[in-house]
Amino acid sequence: MDAQSYTAALAELRAVRDDIKKARAALARLEAQRDKQITLLTGYDKAKAERIAPAAGLSLAEIVVLAPALAPDSLAADKPATPVQEPATAQGSPGYTPHPPAAPAPATTHRTSSALVEDAPSASPPSADASSLLAQQQADAPADPGAPRTLPSIPQNDYSGQRWFTHTANLTSQRPNFTQQARPTVFLDTDTGVLVHRNQTHRLDLGTGTAAEILTAVFRTIPEDVERIYITGGDPWHRDADRYPYLRDAVTAWLNAPTPGWRTDTGRGKDRMAGHFVHPRHPVGRYQRESADQHVEIRSVGEWFDADGDDPATVRDAFVLLWQALRRHWSDAVVMGSPSQTGRDLWTRTIPARGQHAEGYPVLSEELRSLLHATAGQGRTELITPPQVPDQLPQLVEYDRTFAYAKHTWKSPVGTPRRVTAHTFASWSEKEQTKALFGCGHWQVRVTVPDTWQHVGILPAPAPGERAWHYPHTPGTTFTTWAGGPEIHTALSNPIQPWKIEILDGILWDDGKPLDDWAKKLKETWTNLTAQAHFQGDAQQARAAHLASRAVRAILLYGIGSFAQRPRMVTGTTPRTLERDIPADAEIIGFDDDQITWQRPTGFSRDPNAHPEWAAAIWSGARAALLTQRHRDDNTYAGALHTEPGSVVAFRTDAVYLTSAQNWPYHHQPGDYLLKGHLAGPLTAPTSEEDLLALRDTGRAALAARKEA
Repeated sequence: MDAQSYTAALAELRAVRDDIKKARAALARLEAQRDKQITLLTGYDKAKAERIAPAAGLSLAEIVVLAPALAPDSLAADKPATPVQEPATAQGSPGYTPHPPAAPAPATTHRTSSALVEDAPSASPPSADASSLLAQQQADAPADPGAPRTLPSIPQNDYSGQRWFTHTANLTSQRPNFTQQARPTVFLDTDTGVLVHRNQTHRLDLGTGTAAEILTAVFRTIPEDVERIYITGGDPWHRDADRYPYLRDAVTAWLNAPTPGWRTDTGRGKDRMAGHFVHPRHPVGRYQRESADQHVEIRSVGEWFDADGDDPATVRDAFVLLWQALRRHWSDAVVMGSPSQTGRDLWTRTIPARGQHAEGYPVLSEELRSLLHATAGQGRTELITPPQVPDQLPQLVEYDRTFAYAKHTWKSPVGTPRRVTAHTFASWSEKEQTKALFGCGHWQVRVTVPDTWQHVGILPAPAPGERAWHYPHTPGTTFTTWAGGPEIHTALSNPIQPWKIEILDGILWDDGKPLDDWAKKLKETWTNLTAQAHFQGDAQQARAAHLASRAVRAILLYGIGSFAQRPRMVTGTTPRTLERDIPADAEIIGFDDDQITWQRPTGFSRDPNAHPEWAAAIWSGARAALLTQRHRDDNTYAGALHTEPGSVVAFRTDAVYLTSAQNWPYHHQPGDYLLKGHLAGPLTAPTSEEDLLALRDTGRAALAARKEA
């Protein structure tokens, strides 16, 4: 692309942007019309939210927010809990400001993505105690959807609170006593029709790329023992995306389209992988022959890495290299369908066969898992706009932390958690307090930004929206939140000035290394594949090694995410003629002329590998390292707080975007800051994610061009 073409493409992009703005304005008008119609329907004395919700394409909760008079009697009859008298506490030691425990804080209802943790067992309903407490907190939450969320708290009643600090009975992560069976796999590009099976390449006629046509073409060509079809290019589930308002709707329609001779898989034996997995970009279709015991899944290779136009043969070579590299550390390693499945399976095979944890790692109580789900966010995503940054940026420089999460797996929480109340924390010596904050803990704190603060925020705070977070930085701002030990430590000992932190409550574990062996093996695998990609003389094999190294990153990244165990969502479809049969607590996520697609929560499953405390600790450490990170060998520091105020433009999980280049050390080690993009200015400061991503892509291309010159 030359400069003229680039300018023309930018002009087209701006036109698309303007069309999107017009479409959003039109959508806002339609939503206002819908809300007005809902309000009008409340005038009918027999109106029911259960009937109006599916007709409006909203959840029952959203209807009740718009029309409180339609609230079910069970909710309308709820009464707020009696507040608990706060006990007096002792004055804390210097450096920390303890505070009496606050009354139990309410929590809003959070709708989560319908993407299920694929290798999780079937869901079981929450325990009565957990359900009643969460229901009470939700009922007490403010009805205004634009109001900041109030995070939940641990009950102040000693008996109720202490019941949380146990493990779930008969639920423990244990080393498996079996070997995973590899599934025969093929790789298919639906744009070109090229199929690779073992060392053979075939060219198929896929018609319009429906699931039925893919299954027919594949099994007309190869043996029927193949159980997995990886789509390496073409994204057939997006073929009719123009017909639907959202990609998710197009994917749902593609998965549910007729497949003569096949039906949706219902699982087999101990394999609980049943039903389709709806995801806007990386769905999984699971099918079973109607006349035979044959099972097959169609899934995207994009779960593992961005193939970026690579042919199926190169992608297959990448999976072969991945399997060979993993086998050097796990003699029974099997590459499973997704990175998260593979990561958790490999981790279970590092559980000690003898010694302290030979009996495995017990799973926390459901109450604590629910609390961590609601209060422990993931990566930091934040766009900082004018006037916090200049309207015209002198340049945009992108630094990305290489294999970042692998840097934070050396220490994780183990053992039975202990509650640390404000009174208990205040009674400790300063040395004991410091040790606790350096340990594996999750803390409820009241935070005050210093009066002279001029840099980015440090601690996450609940923001309006569903599981949304922001990072207050305005001097004098006070807020209450939950945060991990690494972030609390950063707030107290950052290179600029300490923040005021009041400990309200906390959860403290023993320090352990349940992930250390697993992560070390994955880091060594990643290092070997990265070196192979760099030194390999054959271009295709070098590319395959690079893709394999990206797959290792995905195994660790999504393996950690799978420990978090989100509440599961079930997706279903109902014919429009049977609209009344849609569950009352379901959320409408799509519909067409024939059927309505909905999703509903089913609570936490009895997953023996659910350890949200591990994921929360790693995410907290990664967010803290975006702000400040010590490089001992170089005797220096890196991170956003080591830049000039007003120079941070954005954070995106492991990346930070700045207006100036930094002399941060890079040694190709996990956690090091890699210069990934550099775009010269002056540039208009981005005011939306789309603007930032466009500048990011241009900056990466510009840096790559300079390296090649």
